[in-house]
Amino acid sequence: MVKRVLPLFLIFTTVVCFSQDNASNYNDLYKYNLSIGAEYQNLTPFTDYNTDFNMYYDISAVTRMPLPFLPVLYPLVQAGLIQFITPERDNMEKWQHTQWYGLIGIGYSNRFSKSFELGAEIAGGIGEVVFPKLDPEQVRGSTNLIASSGIRIALDPSYNMSIAIHPSVKYLYSLSPLKRFNGFIYSVGFSGSYRFGEDPDAPRAIIRSIKFTKASIPSLFAAMQSYYVKHPIGKITITNIEKFNINDIDVSFYQAGFMDSPTKAATITSLAPGEEKTIDLYATFNEEVFKTEGTTPLTGEVKVSYLSRRKAATQNFSISYDLYDKTALTWDDNNKVAAFITPADSALRNYASFIRQSAKNYIVKGFSKPLQMGIEVFYALKEIGLIYQVDPTSPFTEAQGNPLTVDSISLPRDTLKRLTGDCDDLTVLYNSLMETVGIETAFITVPGHIYSAFNTQIPSNSYKLVHPDKRMTLSINGKLWVPVEITMIGTKSFLDAWRTGIEEFREFDNDPDNQGIYFTKKAQEIYRPVGLRETDLGLQYGSKANITSNYKNTIESLVDLIIKNYSETAAKTGNKRSFNRLGIIAAKYGRYAQAQKAFNQALSMDRNYLNPIINLGSVFFLKEEYQNALRGFHTAEERLLKTGRQKSKTYINVLLNISKCYYELENYEKAAAYFAKASALNPSLKKRYSYLKKAGASSRGAEANSPGASVLFTEGEE
Repeated sequence: MVKRVLPLFLIFTTVVCFSQDNASNYNDLYKYNLSIGAEYQNLTPFTDYNTDFNMYYDISAVTRMPLPFLPVLYPLVQAGLIQFITPERDNMEKWQHTQWYGLIGIGYSNRFSKSFELGAEIAGGIGEVVFPKLDPEQVRGSTNLIASSGIRIALDPSYNMSIAIHPSVKYLYSLSPLKRFNGFIYSVGFSGSYRFGEDPDAPRAIIRSIKFTKASIPSLFAAMQSYYVKHPIGKITITNIEKFNINDIDVSFYQAGFMDSPTKAATITSLAPGEEKTIDLYATFNEEVFKTEGTTPLTGEVKVSYLSRRKAATQNFSISYDLYDKTALTWDDNNKVAAFITPADSALRNYASFIRQSAKNYIVKGFSKPLQMGIEVFYALKEIGLIYQVDPTSPFTEAQGNPLTVDSISLPRDTLKRLTGDCDDLTVLYNSLMETVGIETAFITVPGHIYSAFNTQIPSNSYKLVHPDKRMTLSINGKLWVPVEITMIGTKSFLDAWRTGIEEFREFDNDPDNQGIYFTKKAQEIYRPVGLRETDLGLQYGSKANITSNYKNTIESLVDLIIKNYSETAAKTGNKRSFNRLGIIAAKYGRYAQAQKAFNQALSMDRNYLNPIINLGSVFFLKEEYQNALRGFHTAEERLLKTGRQKSKTYINVLLNISKCYYELENYEKAAAYFAKASALNPSLKKRYSYLKKAGASSRGAEANSPGASVLFTEGEE
């Protein structure tokens, strides 16, 4: 029988152990130090003792002590008596006896909830049986070995009280010759126990192992929402005030109403007794922060969860601070301005689209497109009546000098509605409109002032294509940048604003610490644009004609200035290459008459000079005089073949230009043939000009209208 019972016990214990993972929290949380209890069991022997007994019962006292490191296991000590009572007839009473016993063992109990446990116990020990009526002369006794195993089903009405049902099996074995009562006994018992310890759910038992000190969060700004995700908003120091380690410490910060969930601050494996840690706090605010107005007092909560002597605990600490709305900032880091530059605003996109449409028929194809857009935006803002106005409450000159001063920057859409703004307001508006159409911008700071700059995308060594005066541009990472004094919008011309911007910057060439250039895209990697509730601005865009007129006057003046510089250089040097270069610039900027004059001047100096012949053909192409263009290109083709230069770059360009002419004349067969010759010499052309090998004007698409599909000019000698 023992061999059957023990395997059943082991199987039961294994099954219950598998459930331990799910219930381990209850076992740890509600563990106790020691329990004492009493138990009554009704006994039923499995064998016939050849004697009738009126009653079999077992009364005992039990002490259990869970293991501190594994509270589901507990050693136990049990002492009691087993009583066998016989009827007083037929000499049966002589077998009436009492067995006093003591057992030691081990038990397992898994707590599935605070009030329900299921477990098993196994124990063994020794007992002394006393037969008071067996021998009238003297009391007879017998020493027994006892083994017991069973299961316990316990209900715990409170932390300290437990009531259990205890089905079990006992095995008795006599060490004396009296073997009559050897064998198995089945029993069902009922017990009650008192457990020593303090209920962890009781108010006085709440764990407080951590002390909070040095907690601080300075004023926060809605515009810096993205910044606070990776950069600390404040600090707090936690100290372990216990005499033992606390473990698995998680620290987070939560602001009700402005966060979707707590933001994790730190995870600490362990804190030794008395050890303290200073922790940086972070905040992942949601879009609600952008809906605040003015200054909003808030109280956030630092939450710390940890294990104290294997018991889970949580402590919270409240911190108060002020949240400023999305227009506020301090000037401790000039990069913060980028948060107010909002190119994704649909209202700005619509306005920028209107601006581009205004002068689209007067765009100079060969000129810097970003520079032309910068001019258009400048005059479009003038047209709607935008003017510069100093902020009466917080002038930039005062705010910049004091990083603790809270300044206000209007969002671009608000400046467009109000039509006034100080230098920072106008800077973020101008940059936003430029960024909206994909133009890279920056903002420049000098003492007491901030203004805009943008990338012309012209290489630094080609400054004369932007302005003949090299000092009128800033060379940054191999590209030319143009500064714009945006406070002159509405009062001066773009060229005045450009010149003033460069002069303000050059004033501090000998004091670079006072020259600041901050690139919008780079700054927005840290300070992302603020969130917006986009609505229609109801903005009156003004007259396209007025925008176009101002734009044309400025671009013509600028082109005149550039071509004049090249013309003066050609006249001064008297060099055919200088005249050829002048012709190329004039042609790209749409000055075809000046270009033809310059190319003819170069040819008059050398009738065998091939470049101006090719370039005259390119001018005819731009003027849509394709037959005249072909004559020039074919002449160049013949000369190149005669001189054995059929693998030169110039020859490839001529073949490509001939292909384009035939394409425009809708002679697609010849266009494809010449393109095949060119691409055979330079395979990289196949993808860039693939439309030339296709039949029909419908194949042009955007590719044929792109700058890469325009006619090629030739400069320099092979």
